[in-house]
Amino acid sequence: MSVTAAKGFTAAGIAAGIKGNGNPDLALVVNTGPRRAAAGVFTSNRVKAAPVVWSQQVLADGELTAVVLNSGGANACTGPQGFQDTHATAEKVAEVLSAQGTDVGAGEVAVASTGLIGILLPMDKLLPGVEKAAAELSEHGGEKAAIAIKTTDTVHKTSVVTKDVPGGAWTVGGMAKGAGMLAPGLATMLVVLTTDADVGSTGLDSALRGATRVTFDRVDSDGCMSTNDTVLLLASGSSGVTPEQDAFTAAVREVCDDLARQLIGDAEGASKDIRIEVINAATEDDAVEVGRSIARNNLLKCAIHGEDPNWGRVLSAIGTTAAAFEPDELNVAINGVWVCKNGSVGEDRDLVDMRYREVTVTADLAAGTESAVIWANDLTADYVHENSAYSS
Repeated sequence: MSVTAAKGFTAAGIAAGIKGNGNPDLALVVNTGPRRAAAGVFTSNRVKAAPVVWSQQVLADGELTAVVLNSGGANACTGPQGFQDTHATAEKVAEVLSAQGTDVGAGEVAVASTGLIGILLPMDKLLPGVEKAAAELSEHGGEKAAIAIKTTDTVHKTSVVTKDVPGGAWTVGGMAKGAGMLAPGLATMLVVLTTDADVGSTGLDSALRGATRVTFDRVDSDGCMSTNDTVLLLASGSSGVTPEQDAFTAAVREVCDDLARQLIGDAEGASKDIRIEVINAATEDDAVEVGRSIARNNLLKCAIHGEDPNWGRVLSAIGTTAAAFEPDELNVAINGVWVCKNGSVGEDRDLVDMRYREVTVTADLAAGTESAVIWANDLTADYVHENSAYSS
């Protein structure tokens, strides 16, 4: 049930006519309380879409009642009018929810958009769509909401974790969209996470940042950073259970990790999911830097698409970083076969079996004890086609 798996939430997903093909394109998620705590993490791109700027502002007090999301247009690089449209969208949500008996102002409504950059949203369709979505709000509307935020996604993405503890159970649920522009600073993704745990905004913020740092921020499919990345975590408190912070963070991370893997698995045009594990680094930052460099090496991505265990391209990627290592101490394994040992030829590369979807690249820096995992994809003709044949 995605974002409505946790108690205290309703959701809806409808076709407002924003997309020309008539597919669902507007989602609404509402926190019915009793608590309305929230936290958010956004793109680190300096070019930010109007909804990102708006949502960062309304989250300043750590509370949200609703989130409205649209696909079919990013409302990014749209100037003052784009921001006015975002404000008008939040005002409309507040108006219709208040008419239903939920006392809410525009400052309690986050807005998120995804789609083509540089075009204004059709407000004559979006605002009536808000009314339609509000009329269809349901405790079972999570899946429809997840479907409505898809762009080039081939499948909708949801995840749920429930924890049974003395005194009751609590749940974290979530939905995500994203298939391209997947790079650090999150991904071209909209994510809404919900929980019925009784957690305040400070605890939510800590858990969310701890989770995204090692999940969404370590997805690097194509090296392109979005203008619209938004990850929100809302708490209704309706379970009446206040979990230990570590347990809560672990549950949020579990949901985020699941959604991040679904993003990689649905990346545009991909035929391989690449798990890049950097081990024995001097620092975690070194491990992440090396992992990102490997993930963004187009020659390696092409080789993996062709099922060629070309470890030389891994070494060349490592060599572009500032990480601590000695070139003649580097080791590289592809799907468990150490094809490079001590910076030179290792085991027979013909032993590497790359027929399956997941490929593992292990880079041993022999410089310390720290590690990190980055997820990436191969580079395919289908990816080029999807991003050149039409606007996406």
